[in-house]
Amino acid sequence: MEELDWSKLGFGYRPTSYNVRCYYRDGKWGEIEVCSDEYIKLHMAATALHYGQEAFEGLKAYRCPDGKVRLFRVEENAARLQRTADATLMPQVPTERFVEMARKVVRLNQQHIPTYESGATLYLRPLLIGVSPQVGVHPAKDYLFLIFVTPVGPYFKGGFSANHYVIIRDYDRAAPLGMGTFKVGGNYAASMRANAIAHSKGYASEFYLDSKEKKYVDECGAANFFGIKNNTYITPKSTSILPSITNKSLMQIAEDLGMKVEHRPVPEEELESFEEAGACGTAAVISPISHLDDLDTGKVYAFGDKPGPWSTKLYETLRGIQYGTVEDRHGWTSVVIE
Repeated sequence: MEELDWSKLGFGYRPTSYNVRCYYRDGKWGEIEVCSDEYIKLHMAATALHYGQEAFEGLKAYRCPDGKVRLFRVEENAARLQRTADATLMPQVPTERFVEMARKVVRLNQQHIPTYESGATLYLRPLLIGVSPQVGVHPAKDYLFLIFVTPVGPYFKGGFSANHYVIIRDYDRAAPLGMGTFKVGGNYAASMRANAIAHSKGYASEFYLDSKEKKYVDECGAANFFGIKNNTYITPKSTSILPSITNKSLMQIAEDLGMKVEHRPVPEEELESFEEAGACGTAAVISPISHLDDLDTGKVYAFGDKPGPWSTKLYETLRGIQYGTVEDRHGWTSVVIE
């Protein structure tokens, strides 16, 4: 195993030994290739560079207390990438190929998987890009699918602790009928300025209202939002929100724990009625929100300076499933290394 103080890892890129690649040429996917090079040789007119023909995913491998290494809901990531591929006129990566490559890249880099005690994980980044040249706005003929890995610590400093967020109205992450429901880089580029503004003001992240009317809750930066009141887990429904696999899992766990679940539009004014609130996603898992500031109106929505009881229970249950310490009732995890 790599000699490293895993507990001090931040959420950033660190080189690892191998990545895996597969090319789509002449209308079909080729063989899986193992590569130690961190760089891609890419044509300067590739559609990924000019016309946004790219999609990516994020998932984690967990070294568990029983010594095994597990992946979490990898088929869901494959399915979401397929939906994004359809939206950007790229060929789908078959689920079987996606899963095979994910398992292979974890095994190849097992010396880089952090210890269980550290709380760090091995982050997998699948990437699909158009590589053949186009000058007009047309889809590529050839594509590259690759997965690289890097060990990461908590997305937010302090791990599972409450963070401050701020409502940003001057910028939108995605259009109502645009690409918001798909995991493409353009959505993240569109969020960088708002994110920088939030950080400059001392907040953990920005908070978006819907881009059409600015009346409904949309997303917490690059994560889904949830609010809790009256033993009910409530998360926004909209045409510009990326369907989070973590949020989907939390909705099921909430039901398993006896909570009601509502997936519906959430008006901004409803924020003040929530007893707990948080952001959720692969990177952060759950990031409880301590308070949400609306600088335009002066309103402050307060949810508590510490993670609430339901957020804590949801977090502990999800993490327990991922690490194999809580019963996996729904068959979400798969063992990669015994």
